[in-house]
Amino acid sequence: MKVSLKWLRRYVDLDETPHEISDSLTLLGFEVDDVETTGVPALENVVVGEVLQRDQHPDADKLGVCRVDCGPEVGEKSIVCGASNYKVGDRVPVALPGAELPGGFKIKRSKLRGVESDGMMCSGKEIGVGDDHAGLLILEGSPALGAPINAVLTESDTVFNLEVTPNRPDCLCHLGIARELAAWYRRDIRYPEVNDIPPEEARPNGEDIFGGVSVTVEEDCPLYLASVVKGVKIGPSPAWLKEHLNSVGLRPINNVVDITNFVMHECGNPMHAFDARDIKGRAIQVRHASEGETMETLDGISRSLTGRVPVIADQERALAVAGVMGGRSSEVKDDTTDLVLEVAYFKPTTIRWVSKKLGLSTDSSYRFERGVDPLSLRYAMERAISLIREIAGGELCANSYSAGSEPIWQTEIEISPDWVRAKAGFEISDEEMKEAWELLDLSVDVGNDDVWTISIPSYRSDLLRPIDLLEEALRIYGTHRIPGGQVRATATAAKDNPITQFNRKCSSLLVGQGFCESVTYTLRSVEEQGRFVSEVPPERLALLNPISEDQTQLRHGLLPGMLEVLRLNQSRKTGTDRFFETGRIFRELGGRIVEMVSVAFLECNGGQSRSWKERQYDDFYSAKKRLELIAKAAGLDLGKFQIREAEEDIVAWESGHSAAYVEPKAGFFAQVGMMNLQRIKEMDIQGEVYAGALCYLPERLRDGKRLKFKPFSLFPASSRDLALVVDKGEQASVVARDLEKLAGKLAKGFSVEAVEVFDVYEGEGLPEGKKSVAVSMTFRAMDRTLKDKEVNSVFEAIQNEVREKAAYGIRD
Repeated sequence: MKVSLKWLRRYVDLDETPHEISDSLTLLGFEVDDVETTGVPALENVVVGEVLQRDQHPDADKLGVCRVDCGPEVGEKSIVCGASNYKVGDRVPVALPGAELPGGFKIKRSKLRGVESDGMMCSGKEIGVGDDHAGLLILEGSPALGAPINAVLTESDTVFNLEVTPNRPDCLCHLGIARELAAWYRRDIRYPEVNDIPPEEARPNGEDIFGGVSVTVEEDCPLYLASVVKGVKIGPSPAWLKEHLNSVGLRPINNVVDITNFVMHECGNPMHAFDARDIKGRAIQVRHASEGETMETLDGISRSLTGRVPVIADQERALAVAGVMGGRSSEVKDDTTDLVLEVAYFKPTTIRWVSKKLGLSTDSSYRFERGVDPLSLRYAMERAISLIREIAGGELCANSYSAGSEPIWQTEIEISPDWVRAKAGFEISDEEMKEAWELLDLSVDVGNDDVWTISIPSYRSDLLRPIDLLEEALRIYGTHRIPGGQVRATATAAKDNPITQFNRKCSSLLVGQGFCESVTYTLRSVEEQGRFVSEVPPERLALLNPISEDQTQLRHGLLPGMLEVLRLNQSRKTGTDRFFETGRIFRELGGRIVEMVSVAFLECNGGQSRSWKERQYDDFYSAKKRLELIAKAAGLDLGKFQIREAEEDIVAWESGHSAAYVEPKAGFFAQVGMMNLQRIKEMDIQGEVYAGALCYLPERLRDGKRLKFKPFSLFPASSRDLALVVDKGEQASVVARDLEKLAGKLAKGFSVEAVEVFDVYEGEGLPEGKKSVAVSMTFRAMDRTLKDKEVNSVFEAIQNEVREKAAYGIRD
């Protein structure tokens, strides 16, 4: 936000240099991005001089040698000059030896082509006035000879570009910053007086011009005020008003519009003036726009509105987008004579959404988004009316209109001086504490010495807790005055958060396998959710107050966003086709939406990557193995859970090429396999995409067990193969798990090291509805080499047990 020093001096006496004020603003908590000087900067040894004589330079056709009178204290100087736009008797700026001009150009006595020059006569650009450097700056009005140039050219100003934090909307105006500086420098602040408003009985009736106000969206506009001024004369603004507006980057338009802009930057209250004759039906209503309703805003753009956008309207059409920008149809024109002035309080969340929705950010929306003090509306209205009557003439009509009501404001915070000292960590007296709060217009009721009651003004809605008051006291006391000391902190050894540990393990695992990490937004669009989510209705994940159309839903999973990353990389031909992400997602569990921790990965097969040697791409089984390793990091053994083929109505996955673990009681979901080919094609992604995703409830995450050394056998293993006939729908992993349990019970004196599936066969030679699953069983002893006899004994026992008790047959 731009703040003019000359404008600030209307309200508080500031004799400090711009550099000192900049430092003070920083200490008060307002970061100064830059300081810009307009007009003539502070210049020493630059005075008014008069050309007494001009002679031709003896050795240069385009130079002249001038005798210049620089006043009684300096006397006459001989100066060589190359300009030609002056004549004897003109008064011009003269930079004497020792002066330093803008840009660091230092003036000294020197010789030009053999002739001594005792200074320099200056153009406007050389002293910082405009861009004209074609000739000397001719001073009008015969200013006193020898007078400092800053005393003659007084239109200079210093503009601070400030970063105002979102919790300080009261400082989005010059009065707000002036209040802060007045408190810092312990000086009085001067509020503009508005006591020239005539009493209501002395005002003319304006019902023939305007008839009333109604608000049908009180949730968006709790308070709306309107006043009528008739008989104004539209014209250019006075010089002081134009100068103030120019200093903050605003273009003067006409006296009435300029006054509304001036009041906004003075008091922080956005205002708007309507041409009363353009208000159809002589009444204003604040309502929601009709779906698809259009209006042309002041920037000349026709905008289509949705039913959620609040507008200021008459009986026929929308006149302004509430809190953002007025409309062309009712703007103040050169022949306007009667005005309807509005000032209102709009809910910050509403204006933030409208501004984002329309892609339209203005000075008004910037302030409404952060919050305007509703109790300041009447003062702002009176201030604007006072200026209009002074500058544009006109009469305030007796009819003033309002809709809604001012909130009842009474905020008090109890605080103990001893508590402040304890929290601050150093001694600050009661008197200094009390002075700091009172300088900020906070009312202090000492009551008793133990607990004070602080009353908070309505424009300081950011002060809610005793700790806020501590911060205010330290700001005005001066953080630079806080005594130095040693920082002592007690540290305790603690484990990292389990979620952090898990994410770190997964990242290390996947980066080691050649995956790149992606980071996507938690909020997604309803269109994306519709393409990839079929388990939960979109409205269950919808935000009540989304900030934009493409961020309306809580994300159901990580993979849709990662697919966008893949598509972007393919379109940019980066050659990267392996990605993973860790983050939070939202699922429906037990009839309610819960937040879950998730990790997902994907790889694109057959995309655009080129290599001298063909790479082995992922398939279902390699993706499944990778998912099992990720689950292991979370303390989950997926081998103990039932895996099933992904259902056909799960739109994100390709039916017949993907599977899922769904274990709500265990607090996790997992999916793996090929992603839906149709969806991938619709996104213009080339190739097949294999992916895996694991999500779990944070409270179910188990701490990873510390690995301990276990002795291993140095003796060779012995293996046996067995082919079983099972139902066609039986999962091979379940068969292997059952066989491993059975073998473990029967093997005595040695262990069953592994049972692994190495072949699945369906077809000729097998009964209808059956398949063959061949497994390899590995046996090993810790203390000896196993003999065939003892291994065969256990192997035969396993076969007998399978024949008698298991639901499987042995294939001959």
